[in-house]
Amino acid sequence: MSRMPDRRTHAYRPDLASAALKGVVEAERFVEGLPAHVTVPVADLRPEPDMAAGIDTQLLRGEEVAVFERRNGWAFVQARLDHYVGYLPENQIAEGEAAATHIVVVPRSFSYPGPELKRPPLSVLSLGSRLKVAGEAETRGTRYLLLETGEAVIAAHCLPLGSWASPDPVSIALRFLETPYLWGGRSGFGIDCSGLVQLAHQMTGRLAPRDSDMQRDGYGDPVAIETLERGDLVFWKGHVGIMEDPETLLHASGHTMSVTREGFREAVERIGYLYGPPTLCRRPV
Repeated sequence: MSRMPDRRTHAYRPDLASAALKGVVEAERFVEGLPAHVTVPVADLRPEPDMAAGIDTQLLRGEEVAVFERRNGWAFVQARLDHYVGYLPENQIAEGEAAATHIVVVPRSFSYPGPELKRPPLSVLSLGSRLKVAGEAETRGTRYLLLETGEAVIAAHCLPLGSWASPDPVSIALRFLETPYLWGGRSGFGIDCSGLVQLAHQMTGRLAPRDSDMQRDGYGDPVAIETLERGDLVFWKGHVGIMEDPETLLHASGHTMSVTREGFREAVERIGYLYGPPTLCRRPV
């Protein structure tokens, strides 16, 4: 029997599937996904259209999705960036492509009702959020980007889309130190271990898979644990961390409930007590 495509990254159900999967899976009908984009700071993507369902991952403002169905206040979508599939409240997306021009490159920022930082902010923004800029302004020496929505954001907190915050994913991951751990999290407000890896690499222009098993199964070249260097990924059963240097591990830890750094040997011993030794190490290319 042929193996069915991973439902996390392939949009199909018994009654409905992406037209791209016709001939690959069985479904009652196949549809083309309609373009839409996230309009809230962080949108929780769930495996079921139910607010009680766990969070699989998160999408950030301005990220684009394909919408296959809208029903009962929910949208069945697939993320354009990493192809993750799930359900979002449909009031968290808007039809059409985002046409973003800039990306937020600091862990957290704000949008304001105008180019004035003393005014109460309208919204929060995470690193990785995508914005469509329509103009610029300056107030008392602080430069702002003006969005089509009428909001203003701090210009120094953004870069043009296609520019990268750093060539080094470790330097990006370090910006998340002490960010709260959140299962399924993928933002500056809460993040999990594989979300940290994905977002850190995304901000250097690389596209890492979303979940730790996906990363373990093919993101980079295997390396021996004795040869670890800065940027290498170390995998345990259900967990991944990034080497800051040959002796230091950086990861979103359920032990501290935050993004933390710890001695690699100490981490191996501590994690091994419950989950065994590392299963694989990879060096992203």
